[in-house]
Parts: sequence; structure tokens; C-alpha cells
Amino acid sequence: MKTLTVAAFPAIDKIVAGAIPAWRDLHPDIELKIVSRRASDHHVAMTTALSSQSNLPDLFALEADYVGRFSLGHGLEDLRRAPFNAEALRPRFVPYALQQGTNARGEIVALPTDVGPGTLLYRADLLQRASLVEADLTRSWDGFVEAGRRIQAATGAYLLAHARDMKDILIRAGVTPGDGIYFGRDGTVRVNSPHYARAFELARAVRRAKLDAKVGSWSSDWTEGFRRGGIATQMMGAWLAGHLNNWLAPTTRGLWRAAQLPEGSFAAYGGTFYAIPRASDPATKALAWELATLLTTDRRLQLQAFQQHDAFPAAVDTYEDPFFEQPIPFLGGQAARTVWREAARRITAPAVHKQDRFAEEVINTELDKVLLRGKDIPTALGDAERLLKQRAHR
Repeated sequence: MKTLTVAAFPAIDKIVAGAIPAWRDLHPDIELKIVSRRASDHHVAMTTALSSQSNLPDLFALEADYVGRFSLGHGLEDLRRAPFNAEALRPRFVPYALQQGTNARGEIVALPTDVGPGTLLYRADLLQRASLVEADLTRSWDGFVEAGRRIQAATGAYLLAHARDMKDILIRAGVTPGDGIYFGRDGTVRVNSPHYARAFELARAVRRAKLDAKVGSWSSDWTEGFRRGGIATQMMGAWLAGHLNNWLAPTTRGLWRAAQLPEGSFAAYGGTFYAIPRASDPATKALAWELATLLTTDRRLQLQAFQQHDAFPAAVDTYEDPFFEQPIPFLGGQAARTVWREAARRITAPAVHKQDRFAEEVINTELDKVLLRGKDIPTALGDAERLLKQRAHR
């Protein structure tokens, strides 16, 4: 029996496995083989496979944060070309999603399957104890910080896990179409700007007011902060609500709510794509493309992944399904998927750049110097700009 190999990571491996019956109906003579690794190991393995052009899968999953690194080389198929013709699928996806899989040359190198609309998750019980309402958190960024002061005074809880979270969401919000998070459309470094200065200033305000727990995402202290009510809010992708419910803090069921980001901001936070290696077996490329389109455009499979794995769909023909209107028990019966749907429709996709991961490290290092050593913000951003310019010209 002929085999089509798909490389993935949790929970994308389960989503692909869930599509096997639909695939078998189309191709009973072609077996799907799923190779699954931890997300970090998977992306390292795919980097190695593409550079060596060996042990290549026919199709592989790719997290949004890695798209820039993978897309600006020449290891992935340009899906605009025949026989793929991905441009014809553009109307099928929420607008920003396909743009995330498009590189600086205009090549579509990855097809979106799920997206991560940014959201503000907050503890409704802590707000109530502080005599606050949701609008106190969302009206403005300055109001968000002030609400944090009141929450801490009333409950002892921190506003945020880490002041860096403030910076992370602000630099992603309001990106001009065509620009990236760190680099402009023409490759210019855009970190020494009022936009970044405000993100740093608000992060510093959080730290100076002692409103952050100083714990990193995915750490044990981060998890404990959620479980014990020590952290009042978290800004991240909508998928975090599912993680909180399923394993991070299931005992807090009913206490959380979801809102749009403060000050009318909208930001992308994660997502998953499928890509086809350019050097993979030519005989399987058409089949790999057929599987990719099945996983990303089949309405039933997109909804199945959403319902079973909290993978917010990239396919817009799912957005009027009644599932979006259903109450979410973990969020106190709130129909929060409608909040996330609105965000997904309004997000502007940042362009990807091959130096995005390095730029993130540089910006985080400079922010740490501001928060921990009192470095002034103009100097920090100027130093980051110089370093990124040096790296970009290599």
C-alpha cells in the first residue's frame, strides 16, 4: 500500500488522525503515516530535514512563530504555483491567516489550518472583589494598569504573570498591513518607534507598581498562579482558555471570562500551518496538497478540530456554525467564541521575516535591562535597533 507521511506535533497529530476516515473514503489505497514529536523537537527535525533534503515528510505542520524562519529560504513549495494554485483558496480563509503563510517574495509557502486570535482572559471573581467591571480592564491600556492596582489592593493578586506580557501583546497590535512585528515591509528595522516605546513604558509601569508576578509562561509558578487565583489576567491566544480548562487550571472552572484586548486592539497570537517540502517525492506532491486542503478547508474537519482540540478554525465558512454561540462552562457560560470570531475577522497579519526569532530575543533582552537595571527606554530601543540592523545586513 502506498504511504503519505505527515510530520506533526501535539495536538495536530490527533487532528490529522481524526481526518483519516475522510481520507480513506477518498483514497482507500493510500495510508496516512503520522510522525509526531514534541513541538520544539518537530521544528528542529524539520529544519534538519529541509537543509539536508533527507528524511522529508510529504506534508508537515508548522507553528506560526516558525513560519518566518522556514519561509524565506527555498525549502518549501510555493503553493501559488500549479498544481497547487493556493491563491484560489484565499476567500476560504480569514484574511490575516493566509497572509501569515506568505513570505516577503509573495510566495504562499504554508496553508493555515487554525488561528490564534488574541484575547484577554480575566478572573471575574477577582474583579468583583475589587468592585470592577470588564470595561475597567478594556477601556484603555492605562486603565488596565490602574485596574491592576485596584485588584491587587483588594485581593492581593497580580495583574499579570510578567510585565513582558504587556510588551508582547502591544507590539503585535495595530501592525500596519505589509509590515512585520520587528521589520517593515522593505526590511527596515522598526523597533525604535513610539509604538515600541509605549509598549516598554507600560511594561515598566506594571513592574514599578509591582503588578506582575515575575513568572514566565508555561512555568510551574505560572500554572500555580492561575490555580490559586494569584494572577488575575492573561493576554494570549484564545486557545489558552482550552488549556486552562483541560490541564492548566481545571479547578478554576467558571471563574474566568474572555474579552477583547484593551483599547480596541487586535492581535494574532499563534496558529498552525501545513507546508510541502520542495525536495519531497514529486510523485506524492499532488496527494500532499489534497490532504492539506482537506485538513484546512473541509468544514466538517475544521469544526471537528475546533470542538475536540480548541483549534480555532482558519476556514471562514465555519464561522456561522451554531457552535460559536454555545456557552463555554469554563468561562462561566459565556459565548466567548463570538468574541474570538470578531477578533479573527479584524486582525491584521504581521509580515514574517527570517530574523523574527532573533529580534524577539533582542527585544526581550533590552526590556529586561529596562525592568531589572533601570536602563532608559530610548537607549534600550536604540541599542536594539543597532543590533538588528547589523544582523539584517549579514
